[in-house]
Amino acid sequence: MKSLKKQRRMQIIALATVALVGATALIGYAMRDGINYFRSPSQVMELPPPPSETFRIGGLVEEGTLKRGQGEVVTFSVTDGGATVPVTFKGVLPDLFAENQGMVGTGRYIDGVFEASEILAKHDESYMPKEVTDALKEQGVFRESDS
Repeated sequence: MKSLKKQRRMQIIALATVALVGATALIGYAMRDGINYFRSPSQVMELPPPPSETFRIGGLVEEGTLKRGQGEVVTFSVTDGGATVPVTFKGVLPDLFAENQGMVGTGRYIDGVFEASEILAKHDESYMPKEVTDALKEQGVFRESDS
C-alpha cells in the first residue's frame, strides 16, 4: 500500500515538472519577438546588427541634422558623442522631439541607416531614459548636472 502511494506521488511530481518546463518553453517562444535590446550609436557602429534584428537605439538628436522630407518622412542623426547613426522615420514625431534632446527609437539597421518604426522623446525638461543617460555617460557627453 505504501509503495502505491509513493509511486503515485512520484508520478504527480514528474507530471508537474513536465508541465512547468513546457509552460516555460512556451512563454520563451512567445516572447522571442517581443524583446528589443537597447544599443547606443557607438555599439551599432562597432558591431552592426543584422538587418532582420529589431532593436532600440538612443542618444541625442544631433544638431543641424533634422530634415523633414516629402510627406511624413523625417531624417536625422542620433549621437552619443562617440558615434553618429543616421535615422529615417516615416510618421508623426512626438511634440517634444527636437535637436539636442534625448530620444529612443525602435527599428532596424539596414544599409547603414537606422529605419525607425517608433520614436520616443523625453517627456519633460529633466527626464532622459536610463539607457540613453548611461550610454552618454560612457562617452563622457552627459554629466549629472545635465539631468
